[in-house]
Amino acid sequence: MVPLRLVAGDNKDANRTLDFDEVRMPRLLSVNIGLPRDVTWNGKTVRTSVWKSPVAGRRMVRKLDIDGDAQADLAGHGGEQRAVFVYQMDSYHYWENFLGRNDFTYGQFGENFTVEGLLDNEVCIGDRYRIGGAEFEVTQPRVTCYRVGIRMNEPRMPALLVAHHRPGFYFRVLQEGEVGAGDDVVKTTDGPERMSVADTDALLYLPGHSREQLQRALRIPALSKGWQSSFQAMLQQDLSSKATVGNPGLANEEQAPAWPGFRQMRVANINKESDSVTSFVLVPIDGQHLPLFQAGQFVVLRLLVDAGKPPVLRSYSLSDLPAADHFRISVKSELNGIGSSFLCDRAREGDLLHVGAPRGSFTLRPSQSPVVLLSAGVGATPVMSMLHSLAAEKSQREIWWIYGARDRVDHPFAEESRLLLKQLSRGRGYIVYSRPAAIDQVGADFDAAGHIDTALLERTGVSRNSDFYLCGPSSFLQNMRDGLGSWGVVAENVHTEIFGALEGITPGMAQVVHTPHLPQGPPGSGPPVAFARSGITAAWDPKFASLLELAEACDVPVRWSCRVGVCHTCMTGLIDGSIIYNPEPLERPAPGNVLVCCSQPNAGVTVDL
Repeated sequence: MVPLRLVAGDNKDANRTLDFDEVRMPRLLSVNIGLPRDVTWNGKTVRTSVWKSPVAGRRMVRKLDIDGDAQADLAGHGGEQRAVFVYQMDSYHYWENFLGRNDFTYGQFGENFTVEGLLDNEVCIGDRYRIGGAEFEVTQPRVTCYRVGIRMNEPRMPALLVAHHRPGFYFRVLQEGEVGAGDDVVKTTDGPERMSVADTDALLYLPGHSREQLQRALRIPALSKGWQSSFQAMLQQDLSSKATVGNPGLANEEQAPAWPGFRQMRVANINKESDSVTSFVLVPIDGQHLPLFQAGQFVVLRLLVDAGKPPVLRSYSLSDLPAADHFRISVKSELNGIGSSFLCDRAREGDLLHVGAPRGSFTLRPSQSPVVLLSAGVGATPVMSMLHSLAAEKSQREIWWIYGARDRVDHPFAEESRLLLKQLSRGRGYIVYSRPAAIDQVGADFDAAGHIDTALLERTGVSRNSDFYLCGPSSFLQNMRDGLGSWGVVAENVHTEIFGALEGITPGMAQVVHTPHLPQGPPGSGPPVAFARSGITAAWDPKFASLLELAEACDVPVRWSCRVGVCHTCMTGLIDGSIIYNPEPLERPAPGNVLVCCSQPNAGVTVDL
């Protein structure tokens, strides 16, 4: 074996030749720190602390970090469970051989501690160690993101670390103290279940997990809460006897849609619900039964608004009780809304529409807690379906229908919601008008003037321990989420449906909102790619490595983290068409979903972005 020489600044081991044939006690070779910095990547500015450099002398390790160190993205790194990241010289040597490189320095993988020994296939979650004056506990493997690829100048790195079972791991600090290069690493306690870091990492990110493995992992108290939640979701899927496709530990994946692409349905009935909201009842033209969708889901319509132009794609919530013979959508007429204007002004009974299968994860969760259906404006549509379902099953839960409108004229489903609440033994309603008209009657049409907020919820007797389902304008959603959080409602109990583009996830980058547009330059010659929520269709160009890159060129809001098919953050619905993967993800999502970070269109596609 060829010895590895590292250059490490002022570290006392910087010029030492390290012979990995030696067998010796695990040892801390280098303490590495770094502060957030801005780096340029693909023409964008990324804020990151993945650049770590070795320090001389001893450093104080504290509960959240090491003196002089900091994290740029606390959503993915840092915190009590991820205070210190550890990586091994054995893996350094492995990657030098695999990548054919000899330019590594201490801190190369963004680690705080470079160690001799402590291999990922030997160290177990819950193991405890003493280093210098500090004590530590192993809490989880590293969660890889694209920034380690930037640091390594190797975009594949997030996937390679997992696929080769060399992720590294995090320490929780049990006792603060000083550490320094050369300190021995002394194990003081074996973790329960003896599940290694490598096995834990593979259990989440690679296919082939078993119920027994998941149960073992969940019996380890030291395992960080995020990983426990992921494994609990995977176990619930396994216990429910659903086909084990996709990975609910990584993303909230829907079941496969009932049909691919679009199906023709006839407009059987049109009903005006309020001054601005119109409902359309759609029935299948082939006489075949429709799937029983989950209350809260939506469908995508492909509307042929103008002959000779690409169809317009719009998403609309299903607003009544799931039934086998029809769908009902409810549409708000918007002044400059192409899709809503087409439906509300031009659609007639008997017209045929192209309808995608029901989809969406804004659905009722199994629970015995009180339910609060909280909406404003046309946001009533998906929670209206939930109210129908709760009434149909004669739910014994405490159920609140809290709705905000401008006035009676602009109040859809007023009588329908009242009748449903009467069918529920513990159903209660509260209606708020922001600008009631002189003829609107308190106690008959509405309960109070103003706006919905947590103070109102508290006055009316809503419990903080309820399950909250929110839908409405973006400002309403933001205000209610912030208010519920300040009121003490745990985030897991707040569920939201967003009309239009989802909020982007772009770790380390400032989010700048632009109106989606076609990419600059001449159009591509490939198949059309339609972004359903953003309402644009662009021709594919092979200069883009993935659907994600095309979306970014169009300023379509996107969600991603690893960019190479590991984390499933980028997963979105594949409404129509087919794709190919390159590179192949470590685990494919469930049918009807696509990882846009590593896929290209194989034909014309429609994605839920």
